[in-house]
Amino acid sequence: MKAFMQSFCRNKGGVMGLIVLALVTLVAITASWVFPDSPWDIINGPFMPPLSEGALLGTDTLGRDIASGIAYGSRITLVLAAVSTAVSILLGITVGALAGFYGGRVDQAIVGFIELFQTIPSFFLAVVLVAILTPNMATVIFAIAVVSWPPLARLVRAEFMSLKNREFVQAAMLSGQSNLRIILTQILPNSLSPVIVSGSLMIASSILLESALSFLGLGDPNAMTWGYIIGASRSVLRDAWWMSVFPGVAILMTVLALNLIGEALNDALNPKLARRRTT
Repeated sequence: MKAFMQSFCRNKGGVMGLIVLALVTLVAITASWVFPDSPWDIINGPFMPPLSEGALLGTDTLGRDIASGIAYGSRITLVLAAVSTAVSILLGITVGALAGFYGGRVDQAIVGFIELFQTIPSFFLAVVLVAILTPNMATVIFAIAVVSWPPLARLVRAEFMSLKNREFVQAAMLSGQSNLRIILTQILPNSLSPVIVSGSLMIASSILLESALSFLGLGDPNAMTWGYIIGASRSVLRDAWWMSVFPGVAILMTVLALNLIGEALNDALNPKLARRRTT
């Protein structure tokens, strides 16, 4: 653990990303204290520019505080991205583990199922799913999870296929351990490194995907997210730049931070690859 932390801290980009993510999380936690009023409340006139009285980042088309919307939106956006990523990881690990461990016809059937999903553009599939179902938090999470798990399943499958013939796995089989126990206690813990790295990147992708859906009007209309703020101002992008720029910067900084963290995690969990890249 100490070696991991030292390796992670040597990556300046990862440390900066962690600081930015911590600040975003702090804003999400303290939103209700900093902005006691609801982000849906009208606090001033519409189209108020930044640094106006009572509206640090200006107001939207209805007179709602942009800063309050970004603060409360960080809470919903992060939770939505984390939950959808957790569902994707659970599904990807389950499917990938079954394919990689059992092989044969099971592997062929599962790989065909994965390829079926990957032949459809992810964003298009998410749009179709949310459009067919009622747009709300549950359906958005479901749509993001459905389009995010196939690449992780292929990654887990490859890890299981490379590990299942190792000596420690063969020893566990000879000792009479069940397949489920071997998967959970022998192979899975040794294949989590790429899953952890992919998880951080999947959270970033989930934020972008939710923002894109909300921009198209397919997000939860009752949830104040960064994508909702940008989508609500898409008709006045030229006249009121601040309505889309500030939440857009929040999305950019958070996604960039998560990608930097993912790269640092990859270097820390794969020191040989990191050394090869620096030489």
